[in-house]
Amino acid sequence: MKQIALVLAIFGLCLGFMGLPYHQAQASNLNLTAWPSTSILAVEAGKVNKADEKLGEMGVEKLDLNNSPLRSFRKYRGMFPTIAAKIVDNAPYEKVEDVLEIPDLTERQKKLLEANLKNFKVTSPSDDFNEGNYRLNTGSYD
Repeated sequence: MKQIALVLAIFGLCLGFMGLPYHQAQASNLNLTAWPSTSILAVEAGKVNKADEKLGEMGVEKLDLNNSPLRSFRKYRGMFPTIAAKIVDNAPYEKVEDVLEIPDLTERQKKLLEANLKNFKVTSPSDDFNEGNYRLNTGSYD
């Protein structure tokens, strides 16, 4: 019985390797270059969410004292993390000079802030950047 099964298995393998008679599949003639192309006549302006709108208002050249995350202050030497945390904790600010009125600033920290006032700006606080401690932890770790 085992010998018959072995012979049938070998016969099946031989047919499988050599192939059975079959018909070739007929592929359709697809000429993709002949399909008509459509041109876009007008592009509709995309929707802009509130966060992107605020980012456009804030710009990239200056840090917004009311909306920029804590990690953004790293590009200014001596600001991160101590002074930056004080700035974030004491927000919102009406004008850039209000940052000099933060309580418990040392003279060195005040001088550092005065030297960097030109790098800051103030816009109205946005819930998109201030809710849920987003300013303290943006979730990007590099």
